[in-house]
Amino acid sequence: MRTIKDQWEAAVAAALNRLAQTKGGGALEVTAGQIVTERPPDPNLGDISFPMFKYAKLLRSSPASIAEEVNQLLSSEDAPSGKAENAGPYVNVLLDVAEVAAETVKAVMEEGEEYGRSGALMGQKTMIEFSSPNTNKPLHLGHLRNDAIGESVSRILLACGADVRKVNLINDRGIHICKSMLAYSKFGGGSTPESVGKKSDHFVGDYYVRFAQWAKEDPQAEEQAREMLRKWEDGDTEVLELWRKMNGWAIEGIQATYRKTGISFDTLYFESETYSAGKAEVLKGLDQGLFYREEDGSVWVDLSEEGLDKKVLLRGDGTSLYVTQDIGTVLARHEDFPFDRLIYVVASEQRHHFRVLFSVLTRLGYPWAKSLHHLSYGMVNLPEGKMKSREGTVVDADDLITELSAMAGEEIRAKGREEEVGDVAGTAGAIALGALNYYLLQVSPVKDMVFKSEESISFTGNTGPYLQYMGTRISSVLRKYEERAGQFNDGRFDPSLIQRGDEWELVKLVAGYAEVVERAAQELSPAIITGYLYDLSQTFSRYYHDNPVLHNDDVNLVVTRVTLSRAVLQVLKNAFWLVGVPFLDRM
Repeated sequence: MRTIKDQWEAAVAAALNRLAQTKGGGALEVTAGQIVTERPPDPNLGDISFPMFKYAKLLRSSPASIAEEVNQLLSSEDAPSGKAENAGPYVNVLLDVAEVAAETVKAVMEEGEEYGRSGALMGQKTMIEFSSPNTNKPLHLGHLRNDAIGESVSRILLACGADVRKVNLINDRGIHICKSMLAYSKFGGGSTPESVGKKSDHFVGDYYVRFAQWAKEDPQAEEQAREMLRKWEDGDTEVLELWRKMNGWAIEGIQATYRKTGISFDTLYFESETYSAGKAEVLKGLDQGLFYREEDGSVWVDLSEEGLDKKVLLRGDGTSLYVTQDIGTVLARHEDFPFDRLIYVVASEQRHHFRVLFSVLTRLGYPWAKSLHHLSYGMVNLPEGKMKSREGTVVDADDLITELSAMAGEEIRAKGREEEVGDVAGTAGAIALGALNYYLLQVSPVKDMVFKSEESISFTGNTGPYLQYMGTRISSVLRKYEERAGQFNDGRFDPSLIQRGDEWELVKLVAGYAEVVERAAQELSPAIITGYLYDLSQTFSRYYHDNPVLHNDDVNLVVTRVTLSRAVLQVLKNAFWLVGVPFLDRM
């Protein structure tokens, strides 16, 4: 449909330009790419709609009059296939069903996994940072949303032709790291993850919670943690040895969770390796008069002109803050990969932090600072409220995946599907991951959300398992077709048999997939893909219910419907990959 839609946009642009000339105002010089298209609310009105409101002032006519005159010009010239009609301020077009169906199915069958990909962002070097765990605790539900968004946006941008580099900043230094180290040194007794039989990042996280408990009892705990940080930055041998050991435990466990959730990175950056470059850059800015020093020795920047007030860049004792190390990290990244755009996937709570960071980099004279973007996403809450790491009330990522996998396994066994499925544990894990990613991505990134485990794993409704089930349903139809293929040898795909209604809606949805991917890339929103997937699945479900695919006397009709089903399945697979939903042909 894209080619035919492009043809209609060009025809409408030409008609508008010709209309302007007949009115004596000269050409509007409207191009096809500037034409606004909409989808009529009622399919009976048309398949594409062109509103004329924006041309009323330029042509000094009402939108309805312009629509009527444009329609007349389209009727008198060689317009693309289909039929145009004016309805008030709109020019509505009914497309040629057979032509669009033939073009669409041919494209899907030829392109396969590449269908829906485009060159919309070809040549754009995009770096995207996500996850950014702290090495004082394991990943939790909040990290899972961050990871899901970051991985999905990376895949969407890649599908649009961008040169994407996924990066992860490991926050392996700072006061929070020292808190877990200090608690372990006081209460650990030389124990190890192996000696207590615990996953290594969980082992470290227990001591972060233990510090919070201890700090309530001992008012000196916070100062001791700050003293440990000073020793770390001064290169104290004993502190560094403890730091390396505990960081090693934490990172080993976190990477195991990444493998379980299908998250990967092209490059890892470590705060411990970049913070010193940030300090040097701040001191250089101080010498240049861009920043100033307070009486306590701390270094500040005054961003009042940018509406951001004043911000400390270095503490009085010389230790760094997040903004300091972020300066050093982005300098290293731009040197490694001179990006056209760098996207930070970080929660909305850090919106002010990134405004400060971008302003400071601009003040330091880096022109590429304007290419930095904060993809701010909302918080994940529980039905009972917010999660708090230091109080140990977070939903642990590993525990959640285990819980969802168990629930999926119970569903398989309850339906007596063990023999059909085969690998129950593997299938349950794939269902759990699909449930998790889809639930986390179906809400627009900018919005807060409430996570409900049982709702996410449901096999009905707007969920990942429902979509996976739709994929298995189509796969089953195709297997039965292959088993009976000899009955349909004389059949052929005949697009003229495609009927308006759900069948035509399926064709239009499949045909419009690439545009959906491009819109998701423009808006950096995987929710556009999840919404499309649900729409496609629901439409196929209605179609399959009302239109027998295999049980027809007309072999051409059987082959045509099977071919359309095959095209829908391919698009489901392609879109599943974009949002991290594993495809299953049995479940």
